[in-house]
Amino acid sequence: MNLTANIIAAGCGATPKRATEWLAPIEDACERFEINTPMRAAAFLAQIGHESAGLSALVEDLSYSAAGLLSTFPGHFTEAEAQQYARQPERIANRVYAGRNGNGDEASGDGWLYRGRACLQITGRGNYEPCATGIELGLIAHPELLEQPTDAALASGWWWANRGLNALADAGQFLQISKVINLGSATAKGTPNGYPHRLALYGAAKKALSI
Repeated sequence: MNLTANIIAAGCGATPKRATEWLAPIEDACERFEINTPMRAAAFLAQIGHESAGLSALVEDLSYSAAGLLSTFPGHFTEAEAQQYARQPERIANRVYAGRNGNGDEASGDGWLYRGRACLQITGRGNYEPCATGIELGLIAHPELLEQPTDAALASGWWWANRGLNALADAGQFLQISKVINLGSATAKGTPNGYPHRLALYGAAKKALSI
């Protein structure tokens, strides 16, 4: 299966220039993690495109307002605390990710160090460690490597394969893939967050891949 910049632009919702820059990194990741059929590639491209805003955002944005903190992380902040933490991404990350996904406590700084990165948002020391082993990269000492296209694509391919998403792609289970990637986040109707956009990209990717 041969990918092209046009296929990546369609499937990821990326600009032609950005799609060209990402062609080699995505090709390498797909080859390494057997995302090697049109159905697998279509699902992968649509998901990484949605999660990374068209391959433009490789690190989690945690610059929340007080209201955003209360709605996004209910139970982590009182109204007074939300005011104190608002628009302070590092403090927010260390608070909301403390003691989760292998991180230490708030004072450890792990929440900020191992905040979501790469196209599919590798988050937490407990996910960075196996990813580092899986792609043979020193991510614990240098988590910022996942902000580079080559490493971000590899990490996303590893995450995808590690969770058995090739098999779901083979079966056309795009909704289930979306649920896995969303880690349970859903709308009031029970559909994964951003699903209409994911589905639109999936359709564009399949068309570009002649499925």
